[in-house]
Amino acid sequence: MPVVILFAVFFLLASLLMPFHSFGEEKRVFDDAGLFTTEERNSFESQITSMKKEMNMDVLVVTTDETGGKSAKQYAEDFYINGSYGVGSDYRGALFLIDMNNREMYILPVGKMNRFLTDERWNAILDKSYESASKGNYSASAQAFLDGVVKYYRAGIPGGQYNYDKETGEISVYRSIRWYEALAAAAIAFFVAGTACLTVTGQYSMKKERNRTGNYLKAYRGASDFRYSEKMDNLINKTVTHVIIPRNNNNGGSGGGSGGGFSPGRSTTHSSSGRTMGGGGRKF
Repeated sequence: MPVVILFAVFFLLASLLMPFHSFGEEKRVFDDAGLFTTEERNSFESQITSMKKEMNMDVLVVTTDETGGKSAKQYAEDFYINGSYGVGSDYRGALFLIDMNNREMYILPVGKMNRFLTDERWNAILDKSYESASKGNYSASAQAFLDGVVKYYRAGIPGGQYNYDKETGEISVYRSIRWYEALAAAAIAFFVAGTACLTVTGQYSMKKERNRTGNYLKAYRGASDFRYSEKMDNLINKTVTHVIIPRNNNNGGSGGGSGGGFSPGRSTTHSSSGRTMGGGGRKF
C-alpha cells in the first residue's frame, strides 16, 4: 500500500510540474520593462503560438529598461542568439524589441523571415508601431508588430526579392516557381517536343520521295557551277571613343529611418553567429 501511495504522489507532482515546464520552454514574451498587463502578455503568448504553427518560424516580443550599454540592435541580436531562438538550420524568426533605455523600437528578422520582411515591409510595421509607442501605448505597439508579421507572411515573398549583405556586398536572389508557372512550362515543353517529333517523323516517312532522290541529286550536280572572284577590303579610317562611367557607391538604406529609397524587394542583411539578420529600429 505505501508503494502505491508513493507512485500516486509522484505522478501527481509530475502532472503539476509539467505545464509549468512547458510554459517556460514556450515563453516568447519577455516584458522586463513591465510595459504590459498580465492579460496583454497572455494574449500575445496565445497569438504567437498560433503564428508559430502557421509560419513554422519563431516570434518574440521583448521589452527592457536596461541594455547594459548596448544599442537596441546589439541587445536584440544578443538576446536572440544567446537564447538559441529560431526554427530550423537558418534559425528563422523575428524579434520585436521595445528598448526604454535607448527609447528605440527594433525589428529583427532572422533567416528566411528576411524574405518576407523586406526593408520596405519592416519599415511599414515600424510606422504603425511608432504611432502607438509615441503615445505611450506600448501594448498597441507590440500588437501592430504581430499583426504586421502575419499580414506580410500571408502576402508571401514579394516578386524580385533579394537579400543584400551590406558587409560583403553579396546578393542572394530568391527564386521560386508557382504551381501554375510549372504547369504552363510543362505544357509548352510538351507541345514543342510533340511538334518536333511529329515533324521529324513526317519527314522520314516520305516514301514517294525516296525514288526521286537520285534524280534530284543528278539534276542539282548538273546545274552546279563554280565562279571565283578576287575582292580586297582595305581599312581606311578608325575612330575610338572613350566614355568614363561613374561608379555608384551608394549602397541604399540601412537599419532605421523611414524606409525612403528602399527597393520593394530588397532585404538588407548581415551575418552574425551563423545567422542571417536584417531589420532595423526607430527612436520614439
